[in-house]
Amino acid sequence: MLENHEGQNVPQVSFPTRQDHEWVSISSDDIFKGKTVIVFSLPGAFTPTCSSTHVPRYNQLANTFKQNGVDEVVCVSVNDTFVMNQWKAEQKADNITFLADGNTDFTRGMGMLMAKNDLGFGDRSWRYSMLVKDGVVEKMFIEPDLPGDPFEVSDADTMLEYINPKAEAPKNVTVFTRNGCPFCVKAKGMLLDAGMEFDELVLNEDFNESTIRAISGETTVPQIFIDGVRIGGSDDLEQYLDVKTGIAA
Repeated sequence: MLENHEGQNVPQVSFPTRQDHEWVSISSDDIFKGKTVIVFSLPGAFTPTCSSTHVPRYNQLANTFKQNGVDEVVCVSVNDTFVMNQWKAEQKADNITFLADGNTDFTRGMGMLMAKNDLGFGDRSWRYSMLVKDGVVEKMFIEPDLPGDPFEVSDADTMLEYINPKAEAPKNVTVFTRNGCPFCVKAKGMLLDAGMEFDELVLNEDFNESTIRAISGETTVPQIFIDGVRIGGSDDLEQYLDVKTGIAA
């Protein structure tokens, strides 16, 4: 039976972590005392939904959460610290603190430990998220107790909606570039000046010419896409920012 711990203290446990080739023990108080913290927990590192959606969106919204009073975003999984460190690096999730709950102490204390023997996982965490203030759980979003791995309510956008329904999530920006391109440098600079984070894909490293032709109808770079809409090159981006934000002139 999944347990809702709203109004209760988080478990007092110790997380063994590996930092700069040294063992460092992090306590629950280190994480939660005097802070507002988002925790999201999931079945396992490198698993499909966790890697493709759960972690990336929390990482993307981390700065937005901080603008709305959150001190830290924490990902907890029943894995060892070496796996969690490697997963964080692979995900490039620098905005999230990854904690390995290898002994299941925290997950068990939260009433979220589930048997995943059918998948060969053993005991793992059920998927959930929560907002914790000074060690006390204010809100929990627990996925429904259904077969498989439901992912309906523990996502980052649901948490942001709870914290501030009026908060504006960052736009999804992708910039196709090539090394040595001055117009690409200009475009990236304008985005940074506008406070817009972006994913950069580099010609002949992340894509080839046929790819950019297929998705944009052009072979030139940069090509900027915002929320699925092609903006165009650096001059087009400058006009877009002028119209949309008034930042560029």
